[in-house]
Amino acid sequence: MTDTPKHRIDLDESEMPTTWYNVIPDLPEPPPPPLHPGTREPVGPDDLAPLFPMALIEQEVSAERHIDIPGEVLDVYRVWRPSPLFRATRLEEALGTPARIYYKYEGVSPAGSHKPNTSVPQAFYNHAEGVTRLTTETGAGQWGSALAYATAQYGMDCEVWMVGASYRQKPYRRTMMQIWGATVHSSPSDVTEFGRQLLADDPDHTGSLGIAISEAVAACVADPNARYALGSVLNHVLLHQTVIGEEALLQLAKVGETPDVLVGCTGGGSNFGGLAFPFLREKLAGKMDPVIRCVEPAACPTLTKGEYRYDFGDTAGMTPLMKMHTLGHGFVPEPIHAGGLRYHGMSPLVSHIYELGLAEAVAIPQRECFSGAVQFARTEGIVPAPEPTHAIAAAVREALACKESGEEKVILTALCGHGHLDLAAYEKYLSGEMVDYDLPQESIDAAMAEVPVLN
Repeated sequence: MTDTPKHRIDLDESEMPTTWYNVIPDLPEPPPPPLHPGTREPVGPDDLAPLFPMALIEQEVSAERHIDIPGEVLDVYRVWRPSPLFRATRLEEALGTPARIYYKYEGVSPAGSHKPNTSVPQAFYNHAEGVTRLTTETGAGQWGSALAYATAQYGMDCEVWMVGASYRQKPYRRTMMQIWGATVHSSPSDVTEFGRQLLADDPDHTGSLGIAISEAVAACVADPNARYALGSVLNHVLLHQTVIGEEALLQLAKVGETPDVLVGCTGGGSNFGGLAFPFLREKLAGKMDPVIRCVEPAACPTLTKGEYRYDFGDTAGMTPLMKMHTLGHGFVPEPIHAGGLRYHGMSPLVSHIYELGLAEAVAIPQRECFSGAVQFARTEGIVPAPEPTHAIAAAVREALACKESGEEKVILTALCGHGHLDLAAYEKYLSGEMVDYDLPQESIDAAMAEVPVLN
């Protein structure tokens, strides 16, 4: 390290990764396969063809370690990539810690988050196979915004089902999607039969990602010109996000650093996997040994309190069954402000890595997260989106532990998006109106009772 630490570490455009990294070939054992919802047998390409283009299906099941990024995708990536890596020197000083905190900032993308790293290739591959319309769900609106941006690049239609609680909490996310040409529905909606059933029972239903997925999938399969796009959870989505970690490896090498602790927020797992998987590769190869930690909301503790079971990815039971940590596909989380982390399941790949003992997990309540976020904003200047506030809170915890022990650890996290359209959440925190949700075990038990029992 130099005496005067570099606050911002950039890469030249020529250093931008040209391949995505697939972690599966490097794992001690492969993850369990998804199962057909009807036959309960492993799904094949034909089972997935109504939802995804063949290029993405091939990536989903690929055993290749590195997959080339198409030149057309790289052309769009260059709008914002490579993204910067910052050292949080002012936050370190405020905390009085000997730790060195680095954060990879993905809020520089047009949509303000890491999500275009996968929305652009998904739109590209669908467009290349003649698809004219994409349907999707979105929690906080980050993914819906990213897909709306991506489909606009290829002249495609985009239809988004936005979780009802976020649709009402975050109206400007909806506006952003509409600016890029997307049609946006509050979910549950009156557009699908499943949505109408739920609204009949509860006209003020707050929705869930599982419900929104069911509606988006139903709309997709009803239109032969449409396909479905998912913003997290699946292998090909996490694959596309590994540009984050690959760049971060190069940037830390420029200042001679390797992380001792890597923390990332986890909802479906794409941001976490995108940062962590390239570092996990280096750890498995014996080149470094960071603690890799998933951070999730206490109100939706999928890894820390969920069961590792085969479960549906959606509430209506239309998707394949995936072996993952789950709170039950019928679970409806409380309407916390980190809408992108309100999902009943966790990426099967992240779940598998967690089960292998290659990562650990912690759940943090939202007021502690926003406390860390405000301190971060006042020192580093960036207002974080609600989702990465969880990783910031975990980084602050680690830095304060270093203050107590005197250890000079290197802490790495991903600031996966800015919170410029999430100021209503900050208003709730600053006014003292924000509350923490203590998820009772009986809520989990009730939802888990609906999870299929497989022999």
